[in-house]
Amino acid sequence: MNLPPKERSPLAYGGGSTDDMSELLSSAQALGRAAKTDGPGASLRGKNLGLLCEFEVDADAALVRRAALELGAHVAHIRPSLTEMSTREEVRHTARMLGRLYDVLVCQGLPLGLVQQIGADAGVPVLDGAASADHPTAPLAAQLGDSISPDDARRFVLQALLLRVLG
Repeated sequence: MNLPPKERSPLAYGGGSTDDMSELLSSAQALGRAAKTDGPGASLRGKNLGLLCEFEVDADAALVRRAALELGAHVAHIRPSLTEMSTREEVRHTARMLGRLYDVLVCQGLPLGLVQQIGADAGVPVLDGAASADHPTAPLAAQLGDSISPDDARRFVLQALLLRVLG
């Protein structure tokens, strides 16, 4: 399942229109149906995802990793050495390097200001807290129905978002 990429800032994703959310919900529903039959496929094969998160055992990080791996992406866990106290030049240098290595960066648990700085310089899509319960796309999971577990529903929404950003 491939969705056409849209011209938008992934940082701002989720503040999108009702149509954007409807498209994500529709894609998540299709992914849920595919999981019951033949699986989601390898739509992201050859894509590299950098997961910036302090702890690898974090539940949100595990959700990102599972969602991306099921779609065929390679996922690298990166413990960020950057903080809000890092100099602008340190953030710029690190973001540019990460942008050369990865097709998308998913930041979990990092301060918004730092994520925005990384997004400004990485040259690749940067998702802020995409697996978090307070991410603007999280309520879509509840709309997938009672026949899907909450964890699976959230995973399908996250996969739809990844496909949208990388597809």
